[in-house]
Amino acid sequence: MLSDVAFVKESLHIHLFFLRVMKEHIILIQAALPAKNHDLLQRATALRERFERLLMDAVSISCGIVGAQSDAVTEYTYEAERATSFLTGIPVNLNVTQAELYLGSPSGYPAVTPALIGRVLELNTSAIAAVRDLIGFKTLLLENVASCRLFTTGYPLLIEHDRREAQLYADILQKLQRRASPDEAIGDAIEKEAFWNQIMAEHAKFILGMLDPIEGALIHMAGDFAEEFDALTRRAMELACAPADLPGVTQDSKEATIELRDFKTRATKGLLDCDIRSVIVPLLADHVLREANHYLILLGQFGQTLQ
Repeated sequence: MLSDVAFVKESLHIHLFFLRVMKEHIILIQAALPAKNHDLLQRATALRERFERLLMDAVSISCGIVGAQSDAVTEYTYEAERATSFLTGIPVNLNVTQAELYLGSPSGYPAVTPALIGRVLELNTSAIAAVRDLIGFKTLLLENVASCRLFTTGYPLLIEHDRREAQLYADILQKLQRRASPDEAIGDAIEKEAFWNQIMAEHAKFILGMLDPIEGALIHMAGDFAEEFDALTRRAMELACAPADLPGVTQDSKEATIELRDFKTRATKGLLDCDIRSVIVPLLADHVLREANHYLILLGQFGQTLQ
């Protein structure tokens, strides 16, 4: 059972990461849809604005309670948003990012009052409803693409990938609302490592497929990362039968993710500096960088649990 302080802080950290991720999923969907799909684009706009409002609420509540970690915002996020808005014409609320960058680190022990707990409960409830609607929207897109009723320049696997992340977010929030802690720390770590290793593998595959063919060296590196994380995903899945091997897999996953994080950092900077040829919008690069940072935070937590 989570304490009041743990409930508030964990909820806010989760929102600062996932609400931005959800908003960006919608931006990527909008950028990939043809203009003829007016209804879908309007629905995406309404969802994007809904998540922007929720993120601003989360940032406002977080002030003095939690700071923005490396999975919530990076030094590249603001410029990546600005560049992506310029390139696609999709409006992005940069004020949210500016507010997040100024959150800083809270000092002292947070004052968790009944009013604050109520605000967090309400934010969690609103976010669960929004995520469910987003999952429904992504499911509709996948069904239409699979039946050849919809064209998108985004990979169908990318939409499925994003839907899995949305479902994870909803599952985490529902667990938080029950004030539930993991029943089995090792089992929880195994499940999350398998999930995030697969996410990292797919990131590498998306990057590989979106780079211009002239970028041979980067394509080769992305392919190597894809193979490495496919192997790590298989190893993590096999841990259900051999949980004693978890520390070794966790360490290998951490080392590989640090290398992938550094690769994504260079790619993000390269795209913003216009040094890389690709069909990758800058915000996607910063997006996958933050997800690598999030996984590293989780791996650090797993390492402490296993000690």
